[in-house]
Amino acid sequence: MSYASSLYLTGAEVGLSLVGLVLLLVSAWSGPRSGRMLTVIAGAALLAAAVFSIHLFDRASGDVAARAFGDLYRADAFGSFAKVLIYLATAAVLVVTPRFFAQVGGYRGEYPVLMLFNAVGMGMMVSASDLMTLYIGLEMSSLSSYILASFLRQDDRSAEAGLKYFVLGALASGIILYGVSLVYGFTGTTNYEGIRAAFDTNFSTGALFGVVFVLAGLAFKVSAVPFHMWTPDVYEGAPTPVTAFFASAPKVAAMGMLLRMAMDPFAGEVDSWRQIVIFAALASIVVGALGAIGQQNLKRLLAYSSINNVGFILIGLAAATPAGVAGALTYLTIYVAMVVGSFTALLMLRDPTGNNLETFADISGLSTKRPALAWSLLAVMFSLAGIPPLFGFWGKFVVFQAAVQADLVALAVIGIAASVIGAFYYLKFIKVMFFDEPVREVEASSPIGHWAVLAVCVAIISPLGYLLTIPLGEWTAQAAASFVAAM
Repeated sequence: MSYASSLYLTGAEVGLSLVGLVLLLVSAWSGPRSGRMLTVIAGAALLAAAVFSIHLFDRASGDVAARAFGDLYRADAFGSFAKVLIYLATAAVLVVTPRFFAQVGGYRGEYPVLMLFNAVGMGMMVSASDLMTLYIGLEMSSLSSYILASFLRQDDRSAEAGLKYFVLGALASGIILYGVSLVYGFTGTTNYEGIRAAFDTNFSTGALFGVVFVLAGLAFKVSAVPFHMWTPDVYEGAPTPVTAFFASAPKVAAMGMLLRMAMDPFAGEVDSWRQIVIFAALASIVVGALGAIGQQNLKRLLAYSSINNVGFILIGLAAATPAGVAGALTYLTIYVAMVVGSFTALLMLRDPTGNNLETFADISGLSTKRPALAWSLLAVMFSLAGIPPLFGFWGKFVVFQAAVQADLVALAVIGIAASVIGAFYYLKFIKVMFFDEPVREVEASSPIGHWAVLAVCVAIISPLGYLLTIPLGEWTAQAAASFVAAM
């Protein structure tokens, strides 16, 4: 394939990179005052990249559309679907970001630039068809994430979150790199198709160790148990818009990368890694549910909720079927709407002096002060709990259905039972907001941009979201079809 065709297929990443470089120069020349303008431009670039990815998705028609740069990058329906979620989630976070930093005085033009480069890395992660491409995309995303976590340099909590994320993230990257070296050593190639062909011929114990190391490192990136320990501390300490970003777009990228690795180069050795995924899924559901029960900080609670939801997505991966992949993608789509909505609601919770409210005590009696916000938060929490008729129920239903169809009935039953535990702390939101007496004063209004993002998220997770079940099912089925040959 010509370089022109390869550049076209990677148009989203190339375009975002060029915009990021230009904005970086503008930021250096104009100083902090350009932050809002650069944010608007970055958001527009992300929306354009999402539209371009939709265009490539239509061309793919479920199969491999094309391979770029000597099969280092694959433009297929799966990658395009994941990138649409990544770019839209990143753009939504940018919409609700500037107001937070305006209060603390730490907003600079570098912030949207870092978000753009992070999006470029995430796009490479989900479209990589070679271990080298995967690692470059992973590090590009991770390096900007470390800076974003510690973006508030004057805040000790932010600095601590950035340091913890950097140390543990570097460890996870080292684990992945060691696994990659083992896989390469036992297969003689870093290309996904070559790895699968070599494993079909001879899958030795050393190769199994390589697979385990790679999957363990990826489990850290999705914050699955037992590699979840960084999540509550980083989510609590990082600036709230950054936490919203970590819980949405990078989660999609990491899970997309994990799905592609498991269902493409490692597809022939399902029995070797399925037990690991089943353990991680059940452990994440239980630990995420139990760990959140005693939390008073809302961001920390949502961190455990993220761990819990990762467990449900992993059930779809454990099925190791096209239906399982489609179910995991469906859950990811709904999860992005739920988590962006929940953190947008948190960003709208401020006292009259502009300080953000982050504990249960702060939202006591919220229904009497901000009824629309309280009802929106109620819808998001009930959807996260999987309570019908909200759309979050559908996400759980499709992954459990895929598990049953794959004869993993016990896994589905245990997952359903464990999901009941998580309902407890989601119901706590309702009790505090609607039945407790107000303790703190709450700001009377919020910017229109925040309301727009929250309204879209609530509309998606409401019963109206079921209107998306048919098109969403078709899109995720096309994306999963990218792996049919491998499976």
